[in-house]
Amino acid sequence: MTANGLRFGVLELGSGPLALCLHGFPDSARTWRYLLPALADGGFHAVAPFMRGYAPTEIPADGCFRVGALVADAVGLHDALDGDDQAVLIGHDWGAEAAYGAAVFAADRWRRLVTLAVPPLALDAKIFTDYDQLKRFFYLFFLKTALAESVLAADDMAFLDRLWQDWSPGYDAHDDLRNVKQCLRDERNLAAAIAYYRTDEPGLYNFRADGMYAEEEAALGNPPPQPTLYLHGDHDGCIDLALVADAERHLAAGSRMKVIESAGHFPHLEQPAAVNDQILAWISA
Repeated sequence: MTANGLRFGVLELGSGPLALCLHGFPDSARTWRYLLPALADGGFHAVAPFMRGYAPTEIPADGCFRVGALVADAVGLHDALDGDDQAVLIGHDWGAEAAYGAAVFAADRWRRLVTLAVPPLALDAKIFTDYDQLKRFFYLFFLKTALAESVLAADDMAFLDRLWQDWSPGYDAHDDLRNVKQCLRDERNLAAAIAYYRTDEPGLYNFRADGMYAEEEAALGNPPPQPTLYLHGDHDGCIDLALVADAERHLAAGSRMKVIESAGHFPHLEQPAAVNDQILAWISA
């Protein structure tokens, strides 16, 4: 399907109000393989796109991988999928960043919001000034370097294997890594996934107020108005739970944060039954 001028590959199940599920890095739309059937059984049209640059979705001609572009993609997919004001938005990692922005930029299109593993932007100042967290974030800075493509491609993308091991200790990510490597096997797709981290300004989450996707970027500075469910694994090796424990107070009234026990950075894969129950209860309320 085409949305925001881009041809997207999507996975979809069910009928009813749209439930749009956005994946992160290094991942693929198949990360939602447990949630999509649960959403469909719950009366939703569950759709998981491969994000821009991740095969089989096109690499965008504009070469833009900023969060504003991801916001525009989410809104464009809502249009292409005939979504209405009963639609819900679910995002993990980069997909969570996109979901926060889309929920603000097009607030009338989304009834409820679910984000996983990446907290509201208001916590960035706390996260990016913590020494131990900065060590966990080494990859953010490394992916900006000219070495990133060759290092990530080496040894069947073994770098990605190590990230998953660090982020979700003890989880067998064999199937997930096979899926993401299939999406990034072409060097152009791998470069696209890395480009998400290569912004024009120093730092990672500095958003542009002018130029391409300026309005979408501007929306990122505000908290989503919808009731939001934020889920974080208690063993997340990417973002320390202690740094995001007060996430709920940075979200709209009626929002909730839930800690998923015995889960790392990919709680929807590590504890799918618990996460599915939390999400279905939230979006069905």
